[in-house]
Amino acid sequence: MLGPRATRAGTGAGTGLDPGGDTDGGRAPRTVGETAAAVDVVLEEHLHSRLREARRVDAVFAEEVASRVAAFVLHGGKRLRTAFVWCGWLAAGGSGDPGTPLRIGAALELLQACALVHDDVMDESPVRRGAPAVHADFARVHRAAGMSGSAASYSATAAVLAGDLALAWADDLLTETALASPYGEQLHREWQAMRGEMVAGQYLDMRAQATGSSDPAQSRKIATLKSALYTVERPLALGAAMAGADARTMDGLRSAGRCAGLAFQLRDDLLGAFGDPAVTGKPADEDLRARKLTGLLAVALRLAAESGDSDALAELGPQGAAAGGGTVDRMRAAMERTGARAVVEDEIASLSASSLRHFADTGADAPARREFAVLVARAVGTDLSREGEGL
Repeated sequence: MLGPRATRAGTGAGTGLDPGGDTDGGRAPRTVGETAAAVDVVLEEHLHSRLREARRVDAVFAEEVASRVAAFVLHGGKRLRTAFVWCGWLAAGGSGDPGTPLRIGAALELLQACALVHDDVMDESPVRRGAPAVHADFARVHRAAGMSGSAASYSATAAVLAGDLALAWADDLLTETALASPYGEQLHREWQAMRGEMVAGQYLDMRAQATGSSDPAQSRKIATLKSALYTVERPLALGAAMAGADARTMDGLRSAGRCAGLAFQLRDDLLGAFGDPAVTGKPADEDLRARKLTGLLAVALRLAAESGDSDALAELGPQGAAAGGGTVDRMRAAMERTGARAVVEDEIASLSASSLRHFADTGADAPARREFAVLVARAVGTDLSREGEGL
């Protein structure tokens, strides 16, 4: 059996999974740095089962849709949500079956696959994780097979179905875990709320882009719903719920997660405008071309208005991104000139430090606090080594 992180190949069958084989056994991770490998073992086991079921339903469906979803899940990804689940579990004492937070993490990775596949369709983004996005791969298959009709329509529809399948697999795994746990009811409540928040954030993001909104409050709400809650706060709470966390611990984790999640989104905003595609695995100018209402854009518009920089306001306003690549370059220059990039960097550092303080307030022990500091630093791209030493 091939190990995790198998690449997509051919028509999508290159998952590295033998539907008739057994997965390798694995021990519980000792640090958040080991959670990625540990959750991949859980994912492979779950995907083995799902692929066997898919083949019993239909061979074409299994080959072209289910195998492609499995390959996408195992192809890259930072496994940040899994690591935050693990940190929440540690903060609440880490009691119970250590495999439970990994199963929750695996469900989150499947939910993330659904979100990414659908997001790429909505954004018409051709690249994800350094490879063709799922819809782009379906379009290639359509053209190569000489199918009739529009390749664009076929690929978008197929990708939506692939994302739906990932969501179904995520819900299946979460439900199985909840039913086997004495804390299953709380786990389900957290999961239920998170899914609704994720969809709400995605819709508001799309709507803000369509209306040309520049409202900083709306930008913060979108970042909170779409990223802060989904990426950090809810995963922390999901992990803590499985360890029977008390109200004080849960409140502290929610505050810690909200701060770290907003910092994570702001870092993503910066990477979306200034990042290196070779590192991020996706184009660096999509947010600017689409004029997404990011925190970075909101800060730049505020600073431009305060300084009377009419050129920056014109470049960054609703009409500024309507043209081609030259406009994107001018938008970047305007963001630099207003000082928005530096202000956002400072806010990332401040939010990250606040997150560590809130986590410490939960009463988590020193090893858990150190692991959380390492994870936040990895998520937001900020050096928190000194803060971590004092926790």
